[in-house]
Amino acid sequence: MSTAPGLRAFASDNYAGVHPDVWAALADADADHAVSYGADPLSARLQERVREQFGEQAFAVPVFTGTAANVLALQAMTPPWGAVLTAAGSHLLHDEGGAPVRIGRAPMVPLDTDDGRLSPDMLAAHLDRRGDVHASQPAVVAIAQATEAGTVYTPEQVRALADAAHDAGLSLYMDGARLSNAAAALGVPLRAFTADAGVDVVSYGATKNGAMGAEAVVVLNPEAIVAARLLGPADLPGQDPEDAGARAAQALGYLRKQDMQLASKHRYLAAQLLALLSDDLGVRLAGRANAMAAQLADRVAGLDGVELVRAPEANAVFARLDRAVADRVRARHPFYDWDAAAREVRWMTSWDTTPGDVESFVAALAEALDEAAAR
Repeated sequence: MSTAPGLRAFASDNYAGVHPDVWAALADADADHAVSYGADPLSARLQERVREQFGEQAFAVPVFTGTAANVLALQAMTPPWGAVLTAAGSHLLHDEGGAPVRIGRAPMVPLDTDDGRLSPDMLAAHLDRRGDVHASQPAVVAIAQATEAGTVYTPEQVRALADAAHDAGLSLYMDGARLSNAAAALGVPLRAFTADAGVDVVSYGATKNGAMGAEAVVVLNPEAIVAARLLGPADLPGQDPEDAGARAAQALGYLRKQDMQLASKHRYLAAQLLALLSDDLGVRLAGRANAMAAQLADRVAGLDGVELVRAPEANAVFARLDRAVADRVRARHPFYDWDAAAREVRWMTSWDTTPGDVESFVAALAEALDEAAAR
């Protein structure tokens, strides 16, 4: 699906451009030479900011893509015999091209859920074969915040899931491609539903929220990095071998290099992440996208021929409408089908979506509905 000049898309928040403050941060990073592979001052400042935002144990491992963040995190958290429990409609299962299994070598176990969220009781049925040599062993629970269904976990819901996972000996991973949208929706700091709620590892999504190819794995609990247990003293020169954080960082460093995600000019990734984590820029941009989704849902709710699937909780609006109507509207404002058989579509708003964009979309939709009714 391509866009012509002047068109504004509601297909994906990946369609949006780079925020001016992120461009400015990139320009500042470009001012002089800097040591490569993460040994530069900007990368050090990023780690300081991550500790401020997520807790004293936290550290970030910047990568280029969200797929890489998911694969690297699960690869580091899952033993060779382990499996990952995740929602049946999750991005990990349907939109990573099989990378978590092919590259991360972590089997995915789908759990049915009505709204994209997992709950503690959903885990129980998948724990009864622990210790059975014939079965993959559940090792990680993977959730998304916000979910693929556009829903958001509250801190209390995350805590309940984390407690259930930990009680069963599993770790909790959070795919945070839209982490800032969730923080804006909940009105709480990033750590409130991550580190403070028992999440072990989270990805911080930036590309969908004003960056250009920058994501990060953020380790909140270094004890959850199973790969770190394979390291010997020779892997930790000059470091305390009992330091869980140092071991986790070293293990992720090795894995990131093998996964082809170690940036030589690391400062350009760090600069973007640092910009979004400074002065709540990322949360403010995500809040703007959320507000536009709420406005869009409110404006289309009264149109005959449009059925909202649920009230938006972040920056995604799901609706049902006639296929011919959808095709006519997307010629002006591209968007994707979510479930074509059910006539369900998804409309995504972005940090740069404006009220004018929403009004233009609503006008195009109303026009298409009127034409369909007149036939």
